[in-house]
Amino acid sequence: MARIAGVDLPRRKRIDIALTYIYGIGRSKAKSVLQRADVDASVKTDDLTEAEVRRIRQIIDDYETVEGDLRREMNQNIKRLMDLGSYRGLRHRRGLPVRGQRTKTNARTRKGPRRVAVKKKR
Repeated sequence: MARIAGVDLPRRKRIDIALTYIYGIGRSKAKSVLQRADVDASVKTDDLTEAEVRRIRQIIDDYETVEGDLRREMNQNIKRLMDLGSYRGLRHRRGLPVRGQRTKTNARTRKGPRRVAVKKKR
């Protein structure tokens, strides 16, 4: 089992698809990493040699920001916006959509489930 950037890659998948299981690596970045490492994209993860895994791991460590470092960087960027008091920071703080979406309807992903008003009996 190949372990790259702290993630166990699935065994029976092609390596270009398996690399997308790493946070911060999508299809195009996976292909560019494999091209730099001189590894065939159609090879299954099980069939990789130790040298190929080492080359892939080295390229990802040197050139890509992935997993914990990327998550930390993103959280710092959001915290910076909130500390500045920018409009986007305020939207993050209030848990509302940040990129201009409507909120009268929809936006349930950011706002959470509807709060139902309960009427009291007298």
